[in-house]
Order: sequence, then C-alpha cells, then structure tokens
Amino acid sequence: MYQLLSGLSVIEASSFVASPTAGLYCAQFGAEVIRVDSVGGGPDYRRWPVTVENSSLYWENLNRAKKSVALNLGVPEGRELLQDLVRATGQFITNFPAEGFLSHARLAEGRADLVTVRVMGWADGAPALDYTVNNAVGYPMLTGPGPDPVNHVLPAWDLLSGAYAAFALLAAIQRRTATGEGSEVRIPLSDVAIGTVANLGGIAEVLYTGENRPRLGNAVYGLFGRDFVTADGQRTMIVVVTHRQWANLIAALGLSDQIAAIEAARSVSFAADDGLRYTHRDALYPLFESAIGAHSHADLAAALDAAGIVHSAYRTMHDAAQDPRLVGGNPMFSAFDANPSGFAYPAAGAFGTVPQQERGAPQPAPRNGQHSEEVLTERLKLSSGEIARLIDTGIVGTSQ
Repeated sequence: MYQLLSGLSVIEASSFVASPTAGLYCAQFGAEVIRVDSVGGGPDYRRWPVTVENSSLYWENLNRAKKSVALNLGVPEGRELLQDLVRATGQFITNFPAEGFLSHARLAEGRADLVTVRVMGWADGAPALDYTVNNAVGYPMLTGPGPDPVNHVLPAWDLLSGAYAAFALLAAIQRRTATGEGSEVRIPLSDVAIGTVANLGGIAEVLYTGENRPRLGNAVYGLFGRDFVTADGQRTMIVVVTHRQWANLIAALGLSDQIAAIEAARSVSFAADDGLRYTHRDALYPLFESAIGAHSHADLAAALDAAGIVHSAYRTMHDAAQDPRLVGGNPMFSAFDANPSGFAYPAAGAFGTVPQQERGAPQPAPRNGQHSEEVLTERLKLSSGEIARLIDTGIVGTSQ
C-alpha cells in the first residue's frame, strides 16, 4: 500500500468484481474505503473459490484494506443509515441500480457536491455480466480455432470497468475541487467493452473490410507470434514486436538462408514489415516449428533471452503461484496470515511502484460488520446507546 490518497474517504456499496475492484485500487493507494453490505454479507460474500469452511478467497482479496459496515438494507432505517453515510462522506462507489434509494439525485438532496461513480451493465440500466458483454462484442468468435465460440475465464470487462471507475472517481473529485460541483459518473460494462473494441481499431476494421477477422488459434494477429513446441514437449509462446527482435530470432535459430529463400521466392522482405511476416505465416511457421522443435526448452529459452526475444512457456496457475519472479521474490506480495479465511498465503498490494515512497504491506480484508460501530460513531456521531439499539434490533450487524 501507498499513501497517495490518504485523507480521502469513500463509501462503497457493491458486489462481484467491477465495483469492488474500484474500491480496492483506491484502498491500495491509501484511501479509506468503507464497504457497506447487508448483515451477513452481500451476494458475493461466499463466492468461489472458497475454503472448506466456506470462506471466500475471492471476497477477501477483492476487499483488502477496506472497512466493513453491515446494515439491514431490507428495512427503511438500514437504507437511511447508508444514505446518511454517503452524504457524510461525499464520495460513493456502487453498482446498485441508478434509480431507487441510492440514486444520485436522491443522495445529492442532502449533499449537493456528492461524487457518485456507478458501475452498470448496459447504459439503459439493463443488467449484464462480463461474460454476456464479452459475447455481445464478438471476442468469443475470434478466440480459438473455431467453429464454436470460446469464452475466456478472465473477467476483462469487469476489471477494466473497475479501473476506469477508480479513475473516474478521482477525475470527478478534481472537477469538484475546481468548481465546487458534484457529479455522477455512470460506467456501463457494455460501453467499456465496445469502446475498447473501438479504441483497438476493431470497429473500424470490420467496417472497412466488410468482414470479420479470421480465427487464428494462438497466433497473434498482424505480427509474427505463435505457440511452438520444443523437443522436450514444452509449449512456449514467442512474439516478435520489433524488427531487431526479428533479426535476432532468425540468427538465434540459424534460419537466415531459409528466410532469404522465401523472400526471394515471394518477392518480399520481412526485415522491416510486421504485416508481411503475418501474411506469409503459411511459409514461415513450418520453418520455425522445425527449428524450435530441435531444441530443448532450456536451451531455447537461454538463446531467446540472450537475443532479447519475448517468450514464455505455458504453465499452470499453480506453477505461477510458486514462481519467485512473479510471487515469492516480488515486492508487491507479502506473506499474510491475518486473513478472515484463516489460510495463510502471499497477498498482493498495489500494482504500481512508487520509488520515492516505502511500499506498505498489504492489509487484510475485514469481516462483515467489523467496523460498523467505529464508522457509525465517527461518521454519523451516533451515541453508544443508539448504536446498541441498532445492533439489538438487527439494523446494524457486527462481526462475531
């Protein structure tokens, strides 16, 4: 953790991936993020993966460094307490519906300069999930060799929406600092997805060509890049992104003469044209398959590293979790045993590195309702007697 956002407090009422990710990123940079859930936990509180005791490893990692307030949101008094917390704090992240008791207009009645960031499914308010939005924008029809669509397991649009929401929160706060005006920023997953497709040239591409991009399996579109198998059966991905890397790859594999023969036969030069290497992959791939297949993975990796070629062997997530470069020796991670699940494992902190500041260790996720009394006392100035009444009547929950 870093203290770049110290002094900033945010109320978060959310679930699943996108909205909690926005709060997590703010918390990792020092903001006080107060997550408000229903008593007993929201709909994602037990989401898999879980331990044998049914404690969600997913939840405790998406909510590190946050505080937790538990309220009975099914009754008016519990909803009013959440509204009061949002107004008292002035910054709000949510994926609750745009209308209803957490609408920006209703909340702003008591706090005109309120900044609300709302993650949505579709811009018109219709629900959507990462996996359905991904289908809608066409990526599963580009993935794999075909003919059937292939879903991927990474919730990319949730994660991009969460990161964009954190950015939008700070942008709206910056505007409020300059003008004194509050605002609501709505971030639909569908717009993040189709906007990203457009930013990468996808919309323009299909309209220009009049057709869809071909499905390439593990090949990289427009570049020389694909998976190859070494002599000892290790599958590895090799991608060439610069002309120097192309020259070094040819030299490392001893393919100069064979590449020159293809260039002569087809009246092309691959030396400075990514597109030509991609276009003529039918002739290039067999050469590289044969050359790479003659090396062990260890020898190939050493040669590619010496030549500055980008490559990586395919491996499992279990392998990655034990990689000292990625996890064990990575300062982003710290050994952590204070997790609500009771399971000790490396915990990730802020992804960014600030060389001028000391990197603080990751913090634990809270238990549901762990900070209810603290927050209601500090933010709403409720007396101990009033808080006791709220707890006794089930309006407020505390961790056990």
